[in-house]
Amino acid sequence: MSAQDKKFFDVFMVVLAILVAISIAIYVFSARLSADTQGRYIVEDEAYQAQIADRITPVGELVLPGEAGQRTVAAPVAVPEPVAVELTGAQVYNNACGACHTGGIGGAPMLGNADAWQARLAQGLETLRTHAVEGYQGEAGYMPAKGGNPALSDEDVYRAIDYMIAEAGL
Repeated sequence: MSAQDKKFFDVFMVVLAILVAISIAIYVFSARLSADTQGRYIVEDEAYQAQIADRITPVGELVLPGEAGQRTVAAPVAVPEPVAVELTGAQVYNNACGACHTGGIGGAPMLGNADAWQARLAQGLETLRTHAVEGYQGEAGYMPAKGGNPALSDEDVYRAIDYMIAEAGL
């Protein structure tokens, strides 16, 4: 390498070092300037302050009876009465009666067995209905009140009895 090339290379490196130093100085200066000014503008912004206030607002407040600022409490909303749905005899049978009357459990007359139902009808339809609603324990078996479902109305039980009698062909 010649002396002239070496001198050019040395000067080139010095100029390059100075340019890198100036670039670093400009970067540091702009970073500090933006941090000082931009941060202040963001923090002082009304929308930013509103967001902070919204995040730290308490969820509720404690107001004791007799203190200023006591709020009146609205009356609780009345729960509406459930609408009574009239079940068919088949629906009542499937929901309550079928558990015993399908297989004859506990001496229950099976659905469609005309002889078993005829013996019970011989006592009278009103007696049969009374035993079904109030419950009954006799020689032939046990009948829980309303088929074990106290939510049934008497009319629901009557419709189920009429359905079972009709299925027996009587």
